[in-house]
Amino acid sequence: MSVLSAIGRVRLPIVSSNFLRSLFLAVLLSFFAPMLLMSGSLASTWLLTCIPGIGAIGQIPTTMLLTFLDTFGGGSAIHGMLTIGLVCGFVGALFDTYVFYSLKAQSRL
Repeated sequence: MSVLSAIGRVRLPIVSSNFLRSLFLAVLLSFFAPMLLMSGSLASTWLLTCIPGIGAIGQIPTTMLLTFLDTFGGGSAIHGMLTIGLVCGFVGALFDTYVFYSLKAQSRL
């Protein structure tokens, strides 16, 4: 038996449109949620630095957030945000796939 004939007999499951739609939404929301959270946090702490009198209070969290993002981005805060967003999107896809096939298996029982 050749390898090509064995590959030809493998039946791949048909992926439903409901699964693809659910997966797309899960990845999209899982990617943008941490991006919006981090950019909103950075914007609000940066706005605190612009207010006279309490600017020093806003400087500390801004520096801490940028240092945190620099850690994941190899020295760049933007790359850090993208890295965290991509990882969260991947985890969202894994979770959605698990839930979809878990519900599919339960419906067969």
